[in-house]
Amino acid sequence: MANSIPIKQKEMFGHPKGLFYLFFAELWERFSFYGMRALLTLYMVQEIFKAISERDAATAVVYASYGSLVYASTVIGGQISDKILGMRSSIFLGGILMAIGHFVLAIENDIAFFLALAFIVVGNGFFKPNISTFVGSLYEDGDVRKDSGFTIFYMGINIGGFVAPLLCGWLAAEYGWHYGFGLAGIGMLTGLIFFWSGIKKNVFGDRGLPPNAEVYEKKIIGVPQKTLIPIISFLCAPVIAYLLSAWKENYVSGIFKVIGFAVLGYIGYIMYKSTLEQRKKLFMAVLITFFMTLFWGFHELSGSVITLFASRNVALDGIMNASQTNALNSMFIIILAIPISLLWGYLAKKNLNPRTPYKFGLGLLFAGLSFYILSLSGASADENGMVPFTYLFVMYFIISVGELFMSPVGLSKITDLSPKNIVAFMMGVWFLSSAYAFQIVGFISEQLAVESTDTNVGGMQTLTIYTDGFGLIAQYALGAGIIVLLFSPLMKKLMGNVH
Repeated sequence: MANSIPIKQKEMFGHPKGLFYLFFAELWERFSFYGMRALLTLYMVQEIFKAISERDAATAVVYASYGSLVYASTVIGGQISDKILGMRSSIFLGGILMAIGHFVLAIENDIAFFLALAFIVVGNGFFKPNISTFVGSLYEDGDVRKDSGFTIFYMGINIGGFVAPLLCGWLAAEYGWHYGFGLAGIGMLTGLIFFWSGIKKNVFGDRGLPPNAEVYEKKIIGVPQKTLIPIISFLCAPVIAYLLSAWKENYVSGIFKVIGFAVLGYIGYIMYKSTLEQRKKLFMAVLITFFMTLFWGFHELSGSVITLFASRNVALDGIMNASQTNALNSMFIIILAIPISLLWGYLAKKNLNPRTPYKFGLGLLFAGLSFYILSLSGASADENGMVPFTYLFVMYFIISVGELFMSPVGLSKITDLSPKNIVAFMMGVWFLSSAYAFQIVGFISEQLAVESTDTNVGGMQTLTIYTDGFGLIAQYALGAGIIVLLFSPLMKKLMGNVH
């Protein structure tokens, strides 16, 4: 359906004009996503599961299952877009489903709650992988503006991630949870309006259209695929809602265990069939994915255990509320992204830019150090078990530095290290790694669960559970970082000419 000759695009500030429409569409979509996420754990603990003593454990399972499904859905959504819908239709479908999910969250009902999460899971699967791919499609191969275009785009992600917890958290605290969730839904609709206006003004040219008109219109059981896919997507929501609600059985964890073994088995088979040189690089691709999964597993505790710690044991009076602390990570990413990028450029000129294994090792060390800081906070607690906000602030600063050491380089290295015939498959594995990171989040959160139905747990007992847990996390993260650094010379050899 796309034209064979690309339509020349309009430009703004030296970039395709469509970039700025995608920038605002993604900013508002991330606003909705992170605004909701900032409230999610606290809402489950204080409302959905407040009547049961295992409320922290139940929250941990649902949060982990939701996070895993959100990221796993991108693999399926990306495939459907590539083969049938195209990026424009996928982004619209995903945005509408997510907006429905956010608005359904504003309904005070347990069934509505799980159904809302399910709509967000399905919608995110269509939206997230396609909006980033759309940015890339605006630039021709070899266009030197592409990297700076993505830098602008990702700044939008972090602006949304910074502002959303502050506004949604404030609304939820002042007027009620559902006002916060409702604002997240408005954010999603705002993003879709920006995207729609870009299409109406033809700023995207011929980009993002369905890849094949015949496939797009092809009928299955008498219904065109362009109509059938949205219908199936809506029908998937109740199934996912059931999986999320069955937290005692934790079906999602079992599903991901099966998928994990299948993926590892297939990679093993590919390595067996590959040449020695391919095998070395593919092994490194798997290793990088594993270390990134570990890092995200620690990092994503910010939306669960660390938010509960902020709520119960951090003195936040007059600064921000617990849900708003989720804005700190994005704030530091905005502040630090350019300086660290300039640092890599400066070191590269001096021929001192660290290879990827060293950056990953240092990133894990920063993660470990950040949790070590939190583990020390108990020494400064008052008689009520409340610790100074400074510890949380410093923790987010350090883990954000670690994120910038690892996240920007990981994805590009997967494409460089993977054999050409399975690059798409390995990209899917990379996205799945975030899904498995949430399984780590769920496991840790269950270990640090507090059994109580008291809405204001607080106290020295809670503080001890958290600080002891943070100390253990610090040991594992620091240990992993040290192992990576020790074996970095060997990893460099396995990576060959890939930097």
